[in-house]
Amino acid sequence: MVTNILSGTIQGLECKIINVEADVSSGLPCMDMIGLLGTEVKEAKERVRVALKNCGISLPPARITINISPANIRKEGTAYDIPIAVALLASMKMIPEENTRGILFAGELSLDGEIKRIHGILPMALEAKRQGIKHMIIPKGNAREGAVVEGVKITGVSNIKELIEYLGADPAMQDIIIPPVTVDIKNLFNEEQSKADEDYIDLCGQESLKRALMIAAAGFHNVLMIGPPGAGKTMAAKRMPGILPPLSIDESMEVSKIYSVCGLLDESKSMVLKRPFMSPHHTISDAAMSGGGRIPGPGMISRAHKGILFLDEAVHFSSASLEILRQPMEDKKVIVSRTYGSYEFPAEFMLVAAINPCPCGNYPDMNSCTCTPEQIRRYLSKLSGPILDRIDICIETPKITLNDLSGEKKGMSSGYMREKVMNACEIQKERYKGKGIEFNSQLSPKDMDEFILLGREERKLVEEIYEKMNLSARGYHRILKVARTIADIDGDKDIKKKHIMEAVCYRGIEDKYWGNGI
Repeated sequence: MVTNILSGTIQGLECKIINVEADVSSGLPCMDMIGLLGTEVKEAKERVRVALKNCGISLPPARITINISPANIRKEGTAYDIPIAVALLASMKMIPEENTRGILFAGELSLDGEIKRIHGILPMALEAKRQGIKHMIIPKGNAREGAVVEGVKITGVSNIKELIEYLGADPAMQDIIIPPVTVDIKNLFNEEQSKADEDYIDLCGQESLKRALMIAAAGFHNVLMIGPPGAGKTMAAKRMPGILPPLSIDESMEVSKIYSVCGLLDESKSMVLKRPFMSPHHTISDAAMSGGGRIPGPGMISRAHKGILFLDEAVHFSSASLEILRQPMEDKKVIVSRTYGSYEFPAEFMLVAAINPCPCGNYPDMNSCTCTPEQIRRYLSKLSGPILDRIDICIETPKITLNDLSGEKKGMSSGYMREKVMNACEIQKERYKGKGIEFNSQLSPKDMDEFILLGREERKLVEEIYEKMNLSARGYHRILKVARTIADIDGDKDIKKKHIMEAVCYRGIEDKYWGNGI
């Protein structure tokens, strides 16, 4: 008798529904597993056998064949333990086969029969909903993660005995034995928004920096901070998530899929509710930055999707790690190719980078700087021209004075900055309604012709700036996008000369350190 059980396999960030088939027939006692299986899946044979034995269930002395289809898709991971065990139990008549139909099973077994958490439950639940599968039985530790998907009944089980009791019961009694898990998504978001963030009021004496970061947050622009050690660059970057607009439910689901596949959603955290803030160490490998590996998975830049990728002391990252950022910063995705196929991971992040102006950190204060011009040039050249060309806002962070530290805290607070950002975001939302655009930084050259209209004086000013600064086409467009965001921050419908000049100032600082033509 052949028993067919539904399960799922993760391919990149997506799930594909698969079938676990079990056949128990007469013949030489053995247990074969087929279907293009990875090492972890092959090992499931022993995990399932020993787990059932320790729960008082012995496999019959028969020829057992397990087929995981379709056979042209490689299966990896430990999610197949439960569907294999259920297929065997149904074939052995220990549970009614009809009670397993239309249910997707996934989970890992320990040798004592406990059902353990796995990665990728959220993509499985989303695909189950898309395929019309109404019920999933998964590890109890993953139940809240799966329950965020409306329209799919989620049952969380702790061990094999509990699973057998549930599947062996009358369907009308099953929800009494193990009640389905539910999650109130709106309540989750409300609770998260009520939590206090670190406040920019604690950052003393850097009002220009706060203004620049507020503009960056409003338009989702890439930022480079350059200044001496201790000027507050890291402190400022870590407070940026508190002024960014909140994630929508759709965005949260998109980000949560990435974290689910990475196994970063714990039992108490069913979704990612705030924009990610990723701050990798400068020793990070190229694969860890971009994603990949033997079994391709999201890298650091994909984990920063819809949030911030912060590179502290950016010049100390390897050139390869920095250059990896170039294409994702433009295309908003990473494509990893392997023998078994290509995998696409989203990478729509805001790059926030911080560097010192020279190895000693004191340039351009020549009274304190001990570096030679060649050392400074070599140090700064670690950020290539193409990377700099993709940065919208470059801002200096001067050394903080004693008066700034000892005086009464004043200046822009996170609450004030967040309000200005949210107002600008509402303006953008209304302007780009139906266009699939959220922020000014996402405008394509074609979109700019429609949405960024300049007056005669403003057009003349931009032409002069283009020639004088020897801008690239990308640099020219980025100045206009930043000017559009500044106008939104100020509540102006049209871009004025003052907005363009402020945007130019944020780009002109690059000339001071890297020279014209950057």
